[in-house]
Amino acid sequence: MIANVERIVSLHPSGFDPVPTIRGNMQAAPPNPASFPLRRGTAAIIMRGDRYLVIRRSANVLAPLQYCFPGGGIEGAESESEAIIRELREELGVEIQPRYKVWHNLTRWNVDLAWWMADLGADITPVANPAEVESVHWITADEMLALEELLESNRDFLEALAAGEISLVKPFVSA
Repeated sequence: MIANVERIVSLHPSGFDPVPTIRGNMQAAPPNPASFPLRRGTAAIIMRGDRYLVIRRSANVLAPLQYCFPGGGIEGAESESEAIIRELREELGVEIQPRYKVWHNLTRWNVDLAWWMADLGADITPVANPAEVESVHWITADEMLALEELLESNRDFLEALAAGEISLVKPFVSA
């Protein structure tokens, strides 16, 4: 159970690319790496104050009932930002504005994952699509790290953020 969490419960009604930091537990390989082809994905980092938008995945998807930042796979010729817009529309019924990439890593499950800061209007309430998302939460980084069911890649991201390896502030680039 998550303490001090704003939980949203309802049913779904129907770029800049800085030099990435690569981190993560790449020594611990999955049981059969050949069974995990390289896939590409995106994760959205959306904040309200010191709280992050986090979902608990549905029991019907890969990594069931795990907590994570919203996002998902990149399809076909989609760009990272196009994929993250589509994924949040599908998962939460919201329109977001991707801003800039803050991190990039390869998970031990062979997912090439791009982490993007994104904006969601303050007056917009994400609504879980029950086929993909069990619940929606706004929680702090410490609350996320305390979750036993947190996806490993999300733990890697939060630990790199805490270590100062990631900045959520867009770096200044002179013209």
